[in-house]
Amino acid sequence: QVEWLRNEELVDPALDTNVYVTPEHSLVLRQARLADTANYTCVAKNIVARRRSASAAIIVYVNGGWSTWTQWSGCSTSCGRGWQKRSRTCTNPTPLNGGAFCEGQNVQKTACTTLCPVDGAWSEWSKWSVCGAECTHWRSRECSEPAPRNGGRECHGPELDTRNCTSELCSHVVPGTEDVALYVGLVAVAVCLVLLLLVGLLVYCRKKGGLDADVADSSILTAGFQPVSIKPSKADNPSLLTIQPDLSTTTMTYQGSLCPRQDGPAKLQLPNGHLLSPLGAGRHTLHHSSPSAEGADFVARLTTQSYFRSLPRGTTNMAYGTFNFLGGRLMIPNTGISLLIPPDAIPRGKIYEVYLTLHKQEEVRLPLAGCQTLLSPIVSCGPPGVLLTRPAILAMGHCVEASAENWSIWLKKQSCEGTWEDVLQLGAEPCTELYYCQLEAQACYIFTEQLGRFALVGESLSMAASKRLKLVLFAPAACPSLEYNIRVYCLSDTQDVLKEVIQLEKQLGGQLIGAPRVLHFKDSYHNLRLSIHDMPSSLWKSKLLASYQEIPFYHIWSGLQPFLHCTFTLERLSPSTCELACKIWVWQVEGDGQSFTVNFNIAKDTRFSDWLVPDNEVGAPALVGPSAFKIPFLIRQKIISSLDPPGTRGADWRMLAQKLNLD
Repeated sequence: QVEWLRNEELVDPALDTNVYVTPEHSLVLRQARLADTANYTCVAKNIVARRRSASAAIIVYVNGGWSTWTQWSGCSTSCGRGWQKRSRTCTNPTPLNGGAFCEGQNVQKTACTTLCPVDGAWSEWSKWSVCGAECTHWRSRECSEPAPRNGGRECHGPELDTRNCTSELCSHVVPGTEDVALYVGLVAVAVCLVLLLLVGLLVYCRKKGGLDADVADSSILTAGFQPVSIKPSKADNPSLLTIQPDLSTTTMTYQGSLCPRQDGPAKLQLPNGHLLSPLGAGRHTLHHSSPSAEGADFVARLTTQSYFRSLPRGTTNMAYGTFNFLGGRLMIPNTGISLLIPPDAIPRGKIYEVYLTLHKQEEVRLPLAGCQTLLSPIVSCGPPGVLLTRPAILAMGHCVEASAENWSIWLKKQSCEGTWEDVLQLGAEPCTELYYCQLEAQACYIFTEQLGRFALVGESLSMAASKRLKLVLFAPAACPSLEYNIRVYCLSDTQDVLKEVIQLEKQLGGQLIGAPRVLHFKDSYHNLRLSIHDMPSSLWKSKLLASYQEIPFYHIWSGLQPFLHCTFTLERLSPSTCELACKIWVWQVEGDGQSFTVNFNIAKDTRFSDWLVPDNEVGAPALVGPSAFKIPFLIRQKIISSLDPPGTRGADWRMLAQKLNLD
């Protein structure tokens, strides 16, 4: 019976899921934790005896990590050149148990220039104006030599100067003449009123003489307005009681402007934008800059905004463009990552500068809990917070063999505070309508109206859950010495990781020596093994001491290291030996495996580029307008009008795709 002791206490795998004891009684710690720092002792016992091994001291150390930079301090001078600084601390995390301290500076300084305040000063007085009717003239000056700027003081004193004057244009009024004119006017008005009153009386008397004698009160003429003033008539003419008022006499006609009176231009100002004319009759031109020519300038301009602080300084893994309501497409070549902006997703009248970024896993902290694993690249699109009226579609690859019984897959999004949140569980009822994810065999399409940073994370539900690994073999293109290295890469089966490995090997001067293979790596806690066989012993010998190399399970399963590699170092016994023939086996213990047959001449630079996916995305990373869409606009409209909305009968585009055997 074999037991393990941690600080003289029994280690029980049933109580600690991080501990695993192999059939050979080896103790495996699946993940390094601070709590695992201890002295470990192996105890073997039977009925006869009890043996203890020497204690193995395990110290789990934590390398320090920088916190985020503080905000830049204010400029040290209020006028002219000075400096400002920002700082960070090695507390994210703090180094423990001898872990390495953070590398780099904890304080950064930069030069700054503060514009000096300029006080305003008056200009010269203008010439005096012509003497007016009020016997005054004026002159003015402006606070413009110089005008106040950068917080300088305004000018003090009057802006307008007025004085009395006398000239031929100045009319001197004789005292008392104004009162005489006023009295004459009042008399004229009174005379007019008297004449109008006399004319009215004459007209009234003539009409009254022609009325019927039975009418006792003339107010019936105005019965349309005063119906209660009708008096009873004589008995021989009862019809007078039935006279109805003529309601048509109350009709009024209003003529005039319905617009409210404007007291001045400061009351209401209409914007001279797209509110009045959504689209002018002129031609609209979209300007798009090439990333290779203006990438550094574009990134430099955007780094002043908070949502660009974590963008990489370069354009290799970044694409950007300027878009309006016509929509378009951004893509990072040879990575399978693209962002499609449908027509009318951007409101009319607005223009957005949109970016798309592929992050390296070591640059972004994505915490994984338990058995979670990263299934896709970490991709940012933005700027976040912009208004979209319909979802944009973010496409990226993944490496999961998806099945509902083996996987629980989540779409994660980083919040403004930097924390990662689960926004959508694939296959489950969505808790929000902001996100939708279409998962296909090797790619996923994320529909979202909120741009940001996304990643696909999975948690295995059974040991049958598997991820796709791509196995790639590289070797030096030239071999000047007797030693020859074969590098076997195990990487997540996504285009972006393969692109990164190829770029790395180009820098190392490597060449591809075998067609890439796919291996299904299961969640069985078993490691990945690599070995080399069938090498002619008379020509070559391997410098590997063991029979195989091994990559730990958790190094692969977490997905935080997108690619790992093992090197087989071979030595040829004669400098004239150029032919290399061998077999390389890569397999998971008790799982899937692949075999490579290597047979080539090391003196020739073969570069089997035909085995790689061709660079079919070397075009422009940004396409604007109708050219960005595979289906022309009119044909797309016909397809939309001919398909039913999703329903229980399934007579929609999903049913059409299924009948056409399309994924």
